Amino acid sequence: FPFRLFPLREHGMNRRAKPLTCQEIQAFKKSKEVMQRFVRAYRLMLRFYGIVLINEETGELKRAENWAERFQNLNRFSHNNLRITRILKCLGEMGYEHYQVHLVKFFLTETLIKETLPNVKRSALDYFLFTIRSKRKRRKLVHYAWQHFKPQSSFVWGPHDKLVKYK
Repeated sequence: FPFRLFPLREHGMNRRAKPLTCQEIQAFKKSKEVMQRFVRAYRLMLRFYGIVLINEETGELKRAENWAERFQNLNRFSHNNLRITRILKCLGEMGYEHYQVHLVKFFLTETLIKETLPNVKRSALDYFLFTIRSKRKRRKLVHYAWQHFKPQSSFVWGPHDKLVKYK
């Protein structure tokens, strides 16, 4: 059966690819080699998107030197957004939520503040944000998005009364 680089417990676009089981996820997490390969695959995909993992411990990211060229690709081809959503979900499955948080914040910063990825903005807000499993971390990112969204009154990803009071 076809192998997925970022497997999930759900079906993706390729119906022939078998979803992961919880037992398979646990076996992957126990294998140092599998987890090293997973991080290597993550780095590879980040480079493809014009992003560099600068700290493997924290998950901190920055733009790659070729970011402008790679961001053009991200803006032009929306299928990349589906792949990024898959990568984010898989990071959560494999215990790399800190990587998820940094990647989502990276896309929120690029779409809402730096405005370099206008065609990724909707996916970042509709999908990327909601791959974060931790309610606290997700709320923090929703608040970050709300702070930088223009106009703030059109922000629909969280209740304004709670966002105003968020600490």
